[in-house]
Amino acid sequence: MSTQIGIKERIIARLLETAGMRDCDDHFSIDRWEWPQGIALYAIYLDYRKTGNEAGLDTLRAWFTRRIAAGLPERNVNTTAPLLALAFLAEHDGNAAWMDLCTAWAEWVMTAMPRTEERGLQHITSNLVNEGELWADTLFMTVLFLAKMGEIAGRRDWADEAAYQFLLHAKYLADPESGLWFHGWTFKGRNHFGGIHWARGNAWFTAGAVEYLEIARPVGAVRSFIAETLRSQIRALSAVQDESGLWNTILGDGKSYLETSGSAAIAYGMLKASRLGIADSRAAGEKAARGVLAKVDGNGIVTGVSHGTAVGMDREHYLGIRLSSTAYGQGLAYLMLQEVDGDASRAGTSPCR
Repeated sequence: MSTQIGIKERIIARLLETAGMRDCDDHFSIDRWEWPQGIALYAIYLDYRKTGNEAGLDTLRAWFTRRIAAGLPERNVNTTAPLLALAFLAEHDGNAAWMDLCTAWAEWVMTAMPRTEERGLQHITSNLVNEGELWADTLFMTVLFLAKMGEIAGRRDWADEAAYQFLLHAKYLADPESGLWFHGWTFKGRNHFGGIHWARGNAWFTAGAVEYLEIARPVGAVRSFIAETLRSQIRALSAVQDESGLWNTILGDGKSYLETSGSAAIAYGMLKASRLGIADSRAAGEKAARGVLAKVDGNGIVTGVSHGTAVGMDREHYLGIRLSSTAYGQGLAYLMLQEVDGDASRAGTSPCR
């Protein structure tokens, strides 16, 4: 376990060292208010919740103080991602100013974020409008935040909207034939673009669904639908898992490269689903965790991570995405390790031996 803890420390330390580095890739630098950083911030918060280590909260407080003072970005799906950690932090600290920021942002999601047909949250980003498009990414980047704010504020309308978005995205993105997820759906063309089952796109549901079920605690039909959709996806993911424990960037395509960040998020979702009694997915999750940890170099850099990826029209689009060190690669591996520890403690053995 000491080696495993050392890996955790190195993974997050490498990311935090990017503060102030002018020549750092904007997907790796911690000093941006965007989705890669939002993933890492949430992982840091979950580590605090698990370990009680106040250093993690101090890191978050310093980051939000610094970035808010620098000026908030334009609101969109991806810039909403850091708000998930901020909502938890503001609740924990009783910080009224930060809670006011979260409340105003949640109101924007409800009333002003662009919508598709059927009131879907359009996947608008900092550089793409994506009119009429649903992406799996939106669930983790925006909908989890809205669900958390519904829980904090006791706003039934916010909670209901978060539930609706999970159900609507599942309606259009879950492939009924395979159980896997498509990356996106366009109402303008009424298709799934290239019809690709992209690993990290699938991971946003695998990891996002377990978080939603824990944060929102839905009951009845909503819980049953999301849990059954997750179980179906986990069965399909298990069937196409590589012997290394990782998943190919195009699921089921053994000639596409193995990708670490999606594999880490899938491992997290599988291990957490097992711990919560949602799915029989511990063995596949442990195998994936071993594969992910094998991709962490001696300096704590998570390797084999595909760069930011828009929806593509063909296989070549996804194969052409370069591999790079990223904040979300670090963050998703760190996130995964929260559940690796949890499952290891419960079982009395480490899956990362």
